[in-house]
Parts: sequence; C-alpha cells; structure tokens
Amino acid sequence: MAVRIRMKQMGRKHRHYYRIVAIDGRQPRDGRIIEELGSYDPMVKNTDDRVRLNPERIKYWLSVGAQPSEKVAVFLKKYMTKWEQAAVQAAAPAAPPAPPAETPPPAEA
Repeated sequence: MAVRIRMKQMGRKHRHYYRIVAIDGRQPRDGRIIEELGSYDPMVKNTDDRVRLNPERIKYWLSVGAQPSEKVAVFLKKYMTKWEQAAVQAAAPAAPPAPPAETPPPAEA
C-alpha cells in the first residue's frame, strides 16, 4: 500500500477547509483515511495560524515511507519546526516558582 500525506477537502462552497491526512494513494481525494495529521484553513487572516500539525505522527509516517503531496511538502518545510518547538515547550514541565525570601523576625526592644 502506497501511503500519501495529502489534503482532504472539507467545508462548504466558498469556504473550504482542509485536513492533512495519511491516506492510501489509490483512494479518492475525500476517501477513507488512515489517520488525521493536521489541518489547513486558508480563510484565517494570520498566515502562521492557518496550519495545525501533529509533528510526532507526521515524522512517524515519513519514517515508514509515506510520501507528502507537493502542497503538503511546502507546509512541512515551512511549519514543521514551529510545531516541533511548540510541542517541546508544551511537554516540558514548567519550572516551579521560587519560594519567597525569608525575612528575619523583628528585633524586640
């Protein structure tokens, strides 16, 4: 089975939305998928917020031989490092807050 990483069109007329999926290469564009790997919404104003990716799963599928489509390859090249860094920051536990400095007891006179 030749697995491809490509976009599946969703949404409605004049308001397209795409899911980035792992799919058998012989399936039609909107056919049965193997796994959802992210999304792309071209209507979002901020270009950095248009693409959402799951970098761990994308790396897995690429490691087992899945081939990205031309458009998805552009997304991977442009956004993959951003999403990997975000995943690392989310996974890293936050540093515990520093305890307050102790104050000496007041001197009695």
